[in-house]
Parts: sequence; structure tokens; C-alpha cells
Amino acid sequence: MYRFAPSPTGDMHIGNLRAALINYVCSLQDNSGFIVRIEDTDKERNIPGKDAEILEILKEFGISYQMLYYQSKNLKFHQEFAAKLLSEGKAFLCFCDEATLENKKQIAKEQGRAYRYDGTCEHLSADEVFNNPRPGVVRLKIPKDADFSFDDEIKGRVSFESCNFDSFVLLRADKTPTYNFACAIDDMLEGVSCVIRGEDHVSNTPRQNLIRQALGYNSKIKHAHLPIILNAQGQKMSKRENSSSVKWLLNQGYMSEAIANYLLLLGNKTPCEIFTLQEAKEWFSLKSLSKSPAKFDEDKLAQINREHIRQASDARLKQLGFTKPELARFFTQEASLITQIKEKINKIYSPKIIDDEWQANAKIIKNALLELVENKSLPDDFKQLQNILSQKTGLKGKAFFMPLRLLLSNASHGPELSQLYALIKDDLKEILK
Repeated sequence: MYRFAPSPTGDMHIGNLRAALINYVCSLQDNSGFIVRIEDTDKERNIPGKDAEILEILKEFGISYQMLYYQSKNLKFHQEFAAKLLSEGKAFLCFCDEATLENKKQIAKEQGRAYRYDGTCEHLSADEVFNNPRPGVVRLKIPKDADFSFDDEIKGRVSFESCNFDSFVLLRADKTPTYNFACAIDDMLEGVSCVIRGEDHVSNTPRQNLIRQALGYNSKIKHAHLPIILNAQGQKMSKRENSSSVKWLLNQGYMSEAIANYLLLLGNKTPCEIFTLQEAKEWFSLKSLSKSPAKFDEDKLAQINREHIRQASDARLKQLGFTKPELARFFTQEASLITQIKEKINKIYSPKIIDDEWQANAKIIKNALLELVENKSLPDDFKQLQNILSQKTGLKGKAFFMPLRLLLSNASHGPELSQLYALIKDDLKEILK
């Protein structure tokens, strides 16, 4: 079982979408199932409506799931498992107040060492616990023989020094779970067998493994941590960068198929460059992914987008708002984004903007064209049309070709008119209005 576990705290990042796509493709390969878990326990940071937006984006990308969970619905289980660990002596209550902890962190900082919880409350007597007036947090006791290493499907063997881990908090004083505790419990309850996520979670994996081990959960969960995505400057892509937002990319005019294609291509060895999710299912492997960060190249994404527009079916292009799919494909020779192509097509059907230099000749050619349209005598061949119009108007050279181009395309330069004419011939009356 694979899972995608986003938080509804902002726009979906391309790194999140990449993880969702890879989890989904892997689930298709072994038919183990795919679930979505909305991690909504951080009430202060949750943004209303972002969960629905996440689900809509998954739908747009053709990612279906068997089950949908909201992490907050599992709160009673988080609390019950914390109580179980306490009763078995595998966790303890800590009453250290924030001021005390902050002071200890400051001292550690001044001494140039990393702060680790010092175990102040780990050995309190039953009376000290029972009679303490402060609400306590629940911390996990770290076994002396704890193993902080694991096998990663991408990185290989990953190991951490035990000094990097302390008795971390499982349940806060308000009885809400920390990220690691909720995540560990939910993956266990939902039967997740493989966790694929960003490498910023690498250090969380040993903690989550320790939690499940303390609870006696022995089913193996495989892990794969995806390298980060870099921006054009070679730095970690920030959520504040426009191109990091999936919603922004879609609004810019990138097809979901192209974005998915590019994100699966990123840092990967693939048998071909242009493919669909269903095609990726046949050959995708976590072992082919690079261990190194991958640089996001919007120009490359634009190129892939252009290819997907060319290869899209008429039905898909109409779904994207193109009433004339053949024109959409035609303009990929000049543009890569849906928005850019629509702009070029709309320009053809818009009132013509013609400089004074060409207005008189344009009017003569327009009347001649409309006469051919009314008489239903428009030739199919563009060269033949040029000959007819030249004879009718007596115009030649640039005095003929420039006004004709402006009338047909509403632009002084652009694609080959003979190719464009074949696609717009039946609409000339509307175009010349």
C-alpha cells in the first residue's frame, strides 16, 4: 500500500506532486493500492479549502485513490497508543515548561553544541508524576540498543548517530500528536507498506520506525526519499517561487500530462522522453532515480508541453478549451503554452489591427475575399487563391502579401500562410468581419 500525505497549509508544491505521482505509478505496478491522507492536525496553519484544492489537482492529474483519510479523525487512536506506551513504560510524562527548555537550548547554542533533551523527567517517581500540577507532554524512551539506520530504495543504507536523537515528544500538552507520532501511527493503521517522500523527511524515518517498534508493529515498511528539486540558480526551490506551485503552472498553460511527464523525467533514466502515466507504469523504477538533486528547467517543461499538445486527442484539446484542435496543434510551431496558443488563435478571430500603410490595400483584398466566400468559390489551394486575388485586385509583392497576412492572421509575421489557410478557410467570413 502506498500513500500520499499532504498538508492543507498552502499551494501544492511540485515536490509534493512528484511524490504523489511516483507513489501512484508504483501502486499501479504492484496493485497494492494507493491512499490519500490529508495531514490536517496543525490547526493554526491549515488554510480552509486547500484540502479540496489538493484533491482537485490529483483528479486533474489522473491520480485516483482507494481511500481518503483526514489525519485529525485518527486523534483518538493517537491518544490511545500514547497511553499504551505510557502504561508499558516505553514512554514518560515530561513537565518541563517552555521557558526552562528554551533556556537550555540557549545554553547549548552558546556552547556550540546541538540541543538534546537531557532526560530531566524520565525517572520521576509515581508521586511526582501524579501530583504535578502542570500538564505534561508524552516523550518516547529511546532503547539503549535502538537502531537508527534503515535501507532506502534510492539512497541505499542510511545511518544516523545515536547522539542525534533524544526522547522526542509524541503527544503535546494539549493531547495533540506531533508530526512523527501521528504519521507513524497512521501508516501503521492504514497498512502502508512503502513510503515515498521528499528527502527532507530522512531524519524522521528512524523516529517513526522507533515508534512502531515500541508499539510492537513488525510489518516491514520500505522507504524511498526523493532528492530535492533545485531552481535555475541551483538552490533549493522555495515555495515562494511561482514555478514551484502546481496551480501556477496549470494557470500558466502547462498541461497536467506534460507536468507529470516532466516530474517523472526529473533526475531519472527513462526509455523515452515523452510519455503518459500509464506508459510510465510499464518501466518506472525507483532504482533508476538519481541520488542527487535535480534542477527544475521551465524551458524543458515548455518543450515537453508542446509535444503533449501535438499528441493530444481532439477530445482532450476541446476539454482544454480549443474549439479547433487542429489550430492548437498548428500553433505549437510558435508557442508552447495553452494560454499562448489561445492568444494567437483568438487574435485571428478578433477585429483586425492594420497600419495606415496597408489599410487601403487590405480593404481591396478583403472585398475580393468576401466575394469569393459569398460565391462559394474559394479554392482549396492557397497558391491558387493568391493568383485569383492578385488578378482581381491588381496588387503584387509586399503591397499584396502584407495586407493579406494581416487579414488572415492579424499579425505582420508568423506561420506559413498556406498551412494556416487550409485550417481557417471555412471560417473566412467570420475572420474578415
